[in-house]
Amino acid sequence: MTYHGILTSLRRTLTGRSAAVPPIGDIGDRPLALVYRGPASLPAGCAEAVAELLAAGPWNLDVRYTGPREALPLTADVLARAQVYAQPGGGTLAHGYRHLRRQREAIRDFVRGGGRYLGFCLGGYLAGATPGFALLPGDTDQYISSRGATVRGDDDTLVDVEWRGRTRSVFFQDGPLFELDDDAEATVLATYPNGTVAALAAPFGKGRVAVVGPHPEATDDWFTDARLPVRHARDLALDLVGEAMKGTTSAT
Repeated sequence: MTYHGILTSLRRTLTGRSAAVPPIGDIGDRPLALVYRGPASLPAGCAEAVAELLAAGPWNLDVRYTGPREALPLTADVLARAQVYAQPGGGTLAHGYRHLRRQREAIRDFVRGGGRYLGFCLGGYLAGATPGFALLPGDTDQYISSRGATVRGDDDTLVDVEWRGRTRSVFFQDGPLFELDDDAEATVLATYPNGTVAALAAPFGKGRVAVVGPHPEATDDWFTDARLPVRHARDLALDLVGEAMKGTTSAT
């Protein structure tokens, strides 16, 4: 995935436009939300957009980054202190899973025990099983390779989805579709124009998983950097998180 690029990464670093997430310190009483940031995500942009989304939502979350170079490492002990784990967009599935396969069982145990998993684009792919964390009642595939897909290339673009009965245009870059087993227990939030699933929420053990193929969390600069018309869809991203948070003390 290339839609932010090195120049965008450097500009954000220099101007301090990334989400304001506090250092580790002592984790307080608010529910902890972990957002992965590391080699399985982009240098800047994806993790920060997800962190901004969670921090701005109504769930009173204490949002922190986790990853190999962050104050909070992605380990079973750290996950045990969290309520939410968010996996943002990144590069290819093979590359992302190579960096995260050692955390597979810790992430599965976290969700099975009652944690919430959020997957955006690559994070959605990683929720699947071939390869991935196997958190879904089914698997994932490339939307751009599916029959009747309205997008065929992997460049930054827009894709229309039907989200809870309304057509919306959302930032997209080679995101997944979700294939559900025949007996799957899942809430389909959105479909692509060819009828395949673009976003869903499902239980996993005592926890919940919510995943999306496009990028409803995208900030305005994603569109302008890609020379695309801005299409605000944060309300869809908040809806996705709300589905994941159902049943928690933070849910509204």
